[in-house]
Amino acid sequence: MDDPVDDVDWERLYGPWQPFTPAEVKALLEGFPRPWWLIGGHAIEAFTGVRRPHEDVDLSIFGRDVPFLRRQVEGRYHLWSNHGGTLRPINDRFPEPLDYLSQIWIREHALAPWVIDLPMSPDVQGRWLSKRDPLHVADLEQVTWVHSDGIRYLNPEVVLLFKAQAHRAKDERDLDVTWPLLTPAKQDWLRESVRRLYPGHPWTSRLAASS
Repeated sequence: MDDPVDDVDWERLYGPWQPFTPAEVKALLEGFPRPWWLIGGHAIEAFTGVRRPHEDVDLSIFGRDVPFLRRQVEGRYHLWSNHGGTLRPINDRFPEPLDYLSQIWIREHALAPWVIDLPMSPDVQGRWLSKRDPLHVADLEQVTWVHSDGIRYLNPEVVLLFKAQAHRAKDERDLDVTWPLLTPAKQDWLRESVRRLYPGHPWTSRLAASS
């Protein structure tokens, strides 16, 4: 949901957020027949055990599985496709998202707050494909893990690579608490990926100094 405008102006334009907890997402998706996983700040918190504030909850599914999501929440929640600030409902008239690399926002009705932010994930024949690195194709089990709460989360090093592009204050904090907990192999992967995808990124020298 991040947007460059002021939070108050953003809310006046799009409406308020009252994000679900991971447990509420899990309850909503009970019986969902396709893979789903949490990304972003909740994935960092689950891995580190360090509590942090959350503006939203970031759920992800494969873009091809949107029809299954529609059936899952039908009669309870509405899906809205968000692409470049344009919002359009996903319904019988507009069954497809505006773009399969964008986001879906979920709320109960027009007067209710948004509860889930869903950045869709691309795939290659059912295998996860990174939005940041077209060379990174993997089985979903290789880039996610299952917490004791029964929820699947994106691997922390992959979350941090996504966060490197935005490079906000909260991303710096997430790097601070996560980096020491990564295995040497995962540290090497993140260090090399940042260097290759974001030449000159401030994290490059920082991560090199931590090797």
